[in-house]
Amino acid sequence: MTIDRRGFLTALGVGGALVLTGSTAGGSVRGAVSRPAPWAGTPAGTRAPTAGPPDWSALKARLDGRLLLPADQGYDVARLGFNELYDGRMPAAVARCTSATDVQSCLDAARGHGVPIAARSGGHSYLGYSVPDDGLVMDLRPMARIEVRDDGTVDVGAGARLIEVYAGLAQAGRLLPGGSCPTVGIGGLTLGGGIGVLTRKYGLTCDRLVAAEVVTADSRVLTVSECAEPDLYWALRGGGGGNFGVVTRFTFRTEPAPPLTVFSLRFPAGATPSVVGAWQAWIADARPELWSNCVISGGTPPTCRVGGCYVGTPDALNPLLDALIAAVGTQPGTRGVQPKNYLDAMKYMAGCSTDTIAQCHPTFEGGRLTRAAFVAVSRVLTAAVDGEAVVGLMAGRVGLDLLLDSMGGAVAELAPDATAFPHRNALATAQIYANTTPAGQAAATEAVDAVRDGLAALGATGAYVNYIDATLPDWGTAYYAGNLPRLKSVAHRYDPTGVLAFPQSVANA
Repeated sequence: MTIDRRGFLTALGVGGALVLTGSTAGGSVRGAVSRPAPWAGTPAGTRAPTAGPPDWSALKARLDGRLLLPADQGYDVARLGFNELYDGRMPAAVARCTSATDVQSCLDAARGHGVPIAARSGGHSYLGYSVPDDGLVMDLRPMARIEVRDDGTVDVGAGARLIEVYAGLAQAGRLLPGGSCPTVGIGGLTLGGGIGVLTRKYGLTCDRLVAAEVVTADSRVLTVSECAEPDLYWALRGGGGGNFGVVTRFTFRTEPAPPLTVFSLRFPAGATPSVVGAWQAWIADARPELWSNCVISGGTPPTCRVGGCYVGTPDALNPLLDALIAAVGTQPGTRGVQPKNYLDAMKYMAGCSTDTIAQCHPTFEGGRLTRAAFVAVSRVLTAAVDGEAVVGLMAGRVGLDLLLDSMGGAVAELAPDATAFPHRNALATAQIYANTTPAGQAAATEAVDAVRDGLAALGATGAYVNYIDATLPDWGTAYYAGNLPRLKSVAHRYDPTGVLAFPQSVANA
């Protein structure tokens, strides 16, 4: 089964919903159009070469051969990120890291030689800063072990994909709130915050982080928690991947997995403005057990669908859906409500239509990972915006989707500076997404940026760092708001010479 991001979106129409998750530790680039030159603008004086390139042969020996160079068999697949638009990126080497010791070896070998050094978890980064041209990619995918402990915590290797985490937790009857894209890595999701279909009840993924094993830029291995390296612990919870060190293992608090109910409502095209307005008021007042998104698809006229996940039974959910429909004033053309267990609900939200977990994983076809080609950007809604105006932004934009993903509930229980993730008082996040091709990339980029800027004009000026965006104005403030000065201080403390810096790293904000 091939799963792409358009598939996640269209699955909502038959009973699915989407929360896209990305990370600066992923592997795809958005924006050959007006994007920064690779590693342009890194802190002055950093990455100054010493005596030529790293000794790749010596590093390969230290890694027992798990270092792929351009001439090696397997390199052409290992170097790829998720987004097919940017398959031209050619790192100097890809290291298959199996432990924190391997990461130390990579940093020791490459530090100071003037090459970009980056970690890659799941490979879904929208800007591909973890697949640098002529740089070293530390591929953490081999570190995917999941261990659920008797006390309800779970240790997760930084290379684990979400579907693997959910499957491992489901076997123990536990859950962790996270995104619904099954092949996203737990690393990037967590470090950028981690919004998903259970956040209103259980908080962001980063809110569940108890401890992390981190390899710093100078190759120290630290165990970070509220009591050990507390500033770094604070920064890891929403400060973005790749900014402060390489996380190799996470420990999360989990919860017992209750019965869940998933739902989908598809409304007639003419009702779209009413749906957008009513949905915002409805979700703002909803109990935390209810998570929902509203997806507006561009066209003439734009169409709309609402989906989500409820912590509870259909009997408890259906009156809430009735209230939304009454507020819209139009009956949906389709209405689907299904009870699910935790794992099946997560698979449903990902658009996986079978009961085989393996079919929710990406597969190789002709030696290449099945992936997608897209551009996407984001905004954050702090308050309701005019439904007519939002729909107007999507008029005529065939092939473009605007996803409003609800926030509130448990997310808002923490202060904006309690963790590095600042958008605690948001009503929703907005993602603007378009599938495209290399030939259509410029037009798709122009379209998503226009909707992004239109939302900003309506008051939605924040942005989500896991939907990292090359052309976002004032991106440091948009991602981090008032937390940016403290984040810059933490970045300087743990990586003072910018070993891990990239164009939109905190150090460059």
